[in-house]
Amino acid sequence: MSDELEELYQTVILDHSKRPRNRGELPGATQVQGDNPSCGDEILLSVKFGPAGEVEDIKFTGSGCAISQASASLMTMKLKGKSREESTRLATAFHTLITSETPVDTTGLGDIILLKGVRKFPQRVKCAALAWRAFEQAVGDGGSATTE
Repeated sequence: MSDELEELYQTVILDHSKRPRNRGELPGATQVQGDNPSCGDEILLSVKFGPAGEVEDIKFTGSGCAISQASASLMTMKLKGKSREESTRLATAFHTLITSETPVDTTGLGDIILLKGVRKFPQRVKCAALAWRAFEQAVGDGGSATTE
């Protein structure tokens, strides 16, 4: 990673971890609990799906390292308003981006592509993927995961 890219990576991660976007509870939403026992990261992801299956609203609460919190913040910003198909495509692209050298279409990921550097640190991949895995579970449950 170039020095400029590394500096941008650090700036984005720190900004989103210190001032996460879409943090909070979302009553009446599909909720999925995720955790990473190896480091203690925890997340409660709340997703409201619209009538056509689009991500109408999405928020998270929890605690963890800067990478897990920044990834959740960036993810919620990108997925809000997206169709189920587009949000699933973005989740798949993100997973490929952080786990392999395979070329991937990163269209629509925006600043999230800065997290690709975690693939050099396998223990951090789980941190970056935590919120995304929770989202995939919410989609896989068809919007019927634990609701409150």
